[in-house]
Amino acid sequence: MRLVISLLAVTFLALILLAACNSQEQTPVKTTNPQPKSTPAQPPPGDNARRITPAELKTALASNSAIIVDVRGEAAYNAAHIKGSRQIPYADIVAHVDELPRDKTIATYCS
Repeated sequence: MRLVISLLAVTFLALILLAACNSQEQTPVKTTNPQPKSTPAQPPPGDNARRITPAELKTALASNSAIIVDVRGEAAYNAAHIKGSRQIPYADIVAHVDELPRDKTIATYCS
């Protein structure tokens, strides 16, 4: 009987500790009328890749200052892709880095 009570007490304390750990998390506040952001979203921590909008990419492509690289597999690329994009699977980017221009913006996408 003591074993059962002890196990229940330990389980109860573990649940309290887990609840206390999760109580520090903050949920985002939802607004009813969000204002559009004038700056692009910041990259996630540890990711220093610059994000561009589709409009910025269109302008860069028109001025020949960017290229598009589709990093999906060959089957997905053959099914559908952005016109003019190059297909280099994500796992093979390092092997093909010498083929990419250094003087242009390289826009990658995967879906």
